[in-house]
Amino acid sequence: MMNLKGKSALVTGAAKRLGRAIAIALGQAGCNVVVHHGHSPKEAAEVAAQIRAAGVDAWDIQADLADPAAIDRLFTQAGKVARRLDILVNNAGVYERTPLETLTADQWDAMMILNARAPALCIRHAVPLMTSGGAIINITDIAAEKAFAGYPAYCASKAALIALTKSAAKSLAGIGIRVNSVAPGVAMWQDGVDEDLRRRVLEQIPLHREGTPEGIAEAVLFLASHDYITGQNLRVDGGWHMG
Repeated sequence: MMNLKGKSALVTGAAKRLGRAIAIALGQAGCNVVVHHGHSPKEAAEVAAQIRAAGVDAWDIQADLADPAAIDRLFTQAGKVARRLDILVNNAGVYERTPLETLTADQWDAMMILNARAPALCIRHAVPLMTSGGAIINITDIAAEKAFAGYPAYCASKAALIALTKSAAKSLAGIGIRVNSVAPGVAMWQDGVDEDLRRRVLEQIPLHREGTPEGIAEAVLFLASHDYITGQNLRVDGGWHMG
């Protein structure tokens, strides 16, 4: 296991929810962290400040990941402030119910752009900054395997991200870059979730409880520090995938 102290990381979608927990955990492990956000400057600044309180550097940078030019600018800025990257966490994404009966082309494209294309472009731009090798961790979802009804675009986009993970792992292994993914189950409920739905979901999980953002962050740190794992999709779902 590698010591992460002094490493430089970039986490997309790091202002809130899972991304926030991941960015803070990396900072607490000794990493300097680029805190990316789309439209949450206040929250991103707070995350960066919390990371700096751990005695490391942190920078909050805005970019619209639906815009390829903005992704280019994000990594140009990251290279200037962090000088190099050792870890990329592709966490940013969009989650939306899109029943097949009403699914539009725009809904499909938006999901694929943010959940699959953006991570691919982020990897492309991160690689030149990983001059000493590194680790890339994509945040997928158990939905890629369980294929929830009513969420075809989301499920397909996360399945595409798993395929991207494996392809990139093969492509980049020769230059010392490992690529893995973490597939959360229920780590954080959406706001306003129906309590009956929550109960029914927990009944399907063998451990009969939800996970936590911190648990997902621990899985990310494990994959970032283990130097002999690549091409894996690590399920952190309490066994939900078995149901």
